[in-house]
Amino acid sequence: MANFKGHALPGSFFLLFGLWWSAKYPFKFLMKRTKSSKRCFERVELAEGIVKVVFSLVGILAEQFVPDGPHLHLLSEDRESWVKLMNWQHSTMYLFFGISGIVDVLTYSSLRIPIGFDRLVLSLAVFNEGFLFYFHVQNRPPLDQHIHSLLLTAVFGGSLIIMLEVFLRDNLALELFQTSLAILQGTWFWQIAFVLYPPSGGPMWNENDHGNIMFITLCFCWHFAVALSIVAVNYTLVYWIIQLRRSKKSGAMELGQLKSTEMNSHVHLLQSGDED
Repeated sequence: MANFKGHALPGSFFLLFGLWWSAKYPFKFLMKRTKSSKRCFERVELAEGIVKVVFSLVGILAEQFVPDGPHLHLLSEDRESWVKLMNWQHSTMYLFFGISGIVDVLTYSSLRIPIGFDRLVLSLAVFNEGFLFYFHVQNRPPLDQHIHSLLLTAVFGGSLIIMLEVFLRDNLALELFQTSLAILQGTWFWQIAFVLYPPSGGPMWNENDHGNIMFITLCFCWHFAVALSIVAVNYTLVYWIIQLRRSKKSGAMELGQLKSTEMNSHVHLLQSGDED
């Protein structure tokens, strides 16, 4: 939708997934690889696929059935013009992410689609998002075109990184880079919403001012710096949590061993006293 909510909604989805991945991938990397932990992470991936399908369905319904939406009509009643093609583009974007969620569910369910196919379909979904947005802003004012073209940097970059994960599975560097780009997409969608569709009737930006274009480019770099910082902070927090958990567990084991040693010594002394 060409309004504030239409950009805030996908921004929220990408931001939530990015924040989730910034915790999930470090946990997956730092936890000991046991059979139980592997099954646990498979259930997490399955749940993530279900959430992705639900979010995509919400996005499609929001695009189609808002009061001024197309309501699943592609042509006007006189069949001489298209109906809300921008909403249809957004719906198509959500559709491909929904397909990715379905593949996630099938990959980690009893059907067992080969590992790697989930990343392939997700990469195609992200690429499709960029492909649609590339033709989304033709013949628009310079600032509108520029702010969306900056988004394409994160989108196509994310698609490439996810495609590499098809061949380099469980590579933490790629996973964290993908996470930072997902967070960047989320925050940048919100930035687009505030710039092009100011809430509460705020002052409009001059979309033909070159200074505004330069400032927005700076903002994009700052958004990326914030995304990288979030990933770094969350990795550090996860590392500390795991280390604290392990230290408590090892401390409890040492205490148990100490008590066992003391009991054995006490029993040995009693036995020695009986023999005397």
